[in-house]
Parts: sequence; structure tokens; C-alpha cells
Amino acid sequence: MPPSAAAVDQTPDLLDPAFWSRPHDERAGIFERLRGLPRPEFVRQQIPGLGPTFGYYALVKHADIVEVSRRPRDFSSEGATSIVGLPPELHEFYGSMINMDNPEHARLRRIVARAFGHGTVAGFESAADRIARRIVAELAERGPGDFVRDVAAEMPIAVLSEMMGVPPEDYEFLYTRSNRVVGPFDPDYVAEGEDPAAVVMDASRELGDYITRLGRERAAHPRDDLITKLVRARVDGESLTRQELVSFFILLVIAGMETTRNAISHALVLLTRHPGQRALLLSDYSAHAAGAADEVLRLATPINWMRRIATRDCEMNGHRFRRGDRMFLFYWSANRDEEVFDDPYRFDLTRSPNPHLAFGSLGPHFCLGAHLARMEMTVLYRELLRTLPEIRAEGEPRRLESSFLEGIKSLKCTF
Repeated sequence: MPPSAAAVDQTPDLLDPAFWSRPHDERAGIFERLRGLPRPEFVRQQIPGLGPTFGYYALVKHADIVEVSRRPRDFSSEGATSIVGLPPELHEFYGSMINMDNPEHARLRRIVARAFGHGTVAGFESAADRIARRIVAELAERGPGDFVRDVAAEMPIAVLSEMMGVPPEDYEFLYTRSNRVVGPFDPDYVAEGEDPAAVVMDASRELGDYITRLGRERAAHPRDDLITKLVRARVDGESLTRQELVSFFILLVIAGMETTRNAISHALVLLTRHPGQRALLLSDYSAHAAGAADEVLRLATPINWMRRIATRDCEMNGHRFRRGDRMFLFYWSANRDEEVFDDPYRFDLTRSPNPHLAFGSLGPHFCLGAHLARMEMTVLYRELLRTLPEIRAEGEPRRLESSFLEGIKSLKCTF
């Protein structure tokens, strides 16, 4: 049962973008207090029409998130990326496997894995290397300036677009639409007076129309690209429906482009603020690149949370939950859990082991693109530090107004 209102009042709504706009130290302090409680705290939400007792349990400890993630029968992922559930009008665009339970989730993952598995992605490392050389050469010629759009965002957009068969002239379309999907409450992406819900709907519809057109073209004229493989993929005689193709494409755009872009941006900030670790990486990039990628992902945690719902009365790590209880898995907090990570606020490229949860925990919903994100980061920074070893972040990053993504909108670089 939820604790008394007096106890809840100590904790702000952790899903409010205003909470994530606070300085990191303030956020860390609140999560540290929550991790020290004997059980997950129930946080009330002030949402019109949902009553004074509406809220959720905040899962902030590494062990609790791991346990919930490995028990999909007890804790449903339906609507995992939404706060109160996906509206029917958005289900076409966001009803992807990340928001599903088995058997539907398993079916889709099998189909997608055939086209997006480790072997397929491994073949794109040489293409990623070529893309990284092009991005860094253009940056060197252009000179210091914004790092996000021209470097951090360009890398995943170009790599995924080449995999999918999206032409370069459409990169900006993907960039602007994805920004409006993830930043409907950010004034840089949504003009004053615009309805945030309408903004998300319009951008989603445009992305859906775009992939539908590409899918039809590939069905008629197959190519050696990811869209063709998705359109033609068969598992047990089944293929993706139009809605499934649309929702997976949008998942790729948001999860594959936005999160990698933010990890790349955070990496420059972290390497600038920790010159000793930067020097270590420069001293032997091959030896430390993998550790650097995972440590950046741990501290950046591009996805802050996911939702789960208890499917029945059950116990989890000694805590009782009732059927229908909502809980949010705060990966940002788990990646700073002092019971798992020694000196968790230290940036340490040699940290081992590093069981961070930036890709979720091991279980049916572990990120299918984890190996792709790591590959893009290591390939880009290998070229970046080889060509521009003095590159650094200048000033403070401008953060996205969002609770879901730990996003960076712009970041000035100098070299």
C-alpha cells in the first residue's frame, strides 16, 4: 500500500520534466535518499481526472530493476515508454515491441532480429568508419561550433540511414521529426501556442507515411538494405504488418538515433571534464575504447526510465506489490547505485565489471541495438581523437526538456 502523504511529500514527481531540469547533484541527492529507503517509495502524481491517490512506485536500486526485468510474466511492459499508457491514436506509431509482452513481443523480435541481428550490424563497421571519417573531415574544415547536429546526431542518422537505405537528402527530415517527437515540451522544438500532443501526432504520422512509402518501394524493387529485409522477413510464415513496420521504424529513429546521439554528446562533456581519463584514452585507444563506451553509457544513461505494471499480486526482493501497481524503472539512479558501483560518481574508463543498465537489464527487453550503439561510439571517437586530439566541449551543454531522455540539444566544441 502507498505510504502516508507526509512521507510522499518529500519526493517530487520523478516523471516531471521539471525534475530532470534540476542540476545533476540535486537529482543524485534525491535518488540517493530513495535508494536508502527500506522499500520502493510510492510517488503521487497530480494528473487531472486520476484522483489524489494516483501514482507509482519508484524503482531506483540496481537489484530491483534487474529482478523486475527478468520477470516479464509478473511485470508487464505494455506501454513501457508512456507515463499513463499509449493513447489509441498513437498506438499505430508506438505500439512496437518495446511496448509489448510475449507472445507478440517474441514474434516481432524474431522477425526483426533476422534483419537487425549482430551479424548484420557487424558488417556495417567499415561503413561506419567511412561515415566517421567524412563527419570528422567536415568538422575539421568547418571549424569549432555546435557538436550535436553535425557530429553526435549525424553519426547515428547516417549509419542507420545507410543500413535502411534512406538517402542523405532525407537526413534532416529524420532529425527534425525525431526532435519534435522527443521534445514536445521543449520550446526549441515546439513553438509557443502549438499543442504538444498534436506536434507528436503530426511528426509521427509523417514518419509513418515516409516508411510506408519506402516499404512499398522495396517490396516492388528490393535492395540490399534493412528496409528490404524487414519487408521480406518471414518467421514461421509471418511477416511484419504495415503497423509493425511503422512502429519499428519509429523505434529505430528514436531509440537508435536519439539515444546514440546523446551518448556521443555526453562523451565529449565527460572527456573534457576529466582530463586524466581523456589522457588515458588517448594513450591507448584500442585498449580503453570499450571501457570508455560503457562508462559513458553508465553516467549518461540516455534513457532515464521505463514503466512496468504488476500483472498479479507478487513479491519482488521482499517487497509486496498488488495487481495493477505501476512502477517506473529509473535506470539513471540504478547506474549510480553505491551497492553495485564503487565510487559511482567517478568517471573511470577502467571500471570492471561495469554492469550498467543503459540498455536495460538482461531479459526479453534488453536493447536489440546495444552492439550497434557501442560500435558507432567507438568508431566515431577513434577518428575524432585521431584527427582532432584537442577537441573539447566549451561551456555547458543545453539540455533537452524531457523526463524520458537525458538529452543534449546543443553543445559547443572547440579544437
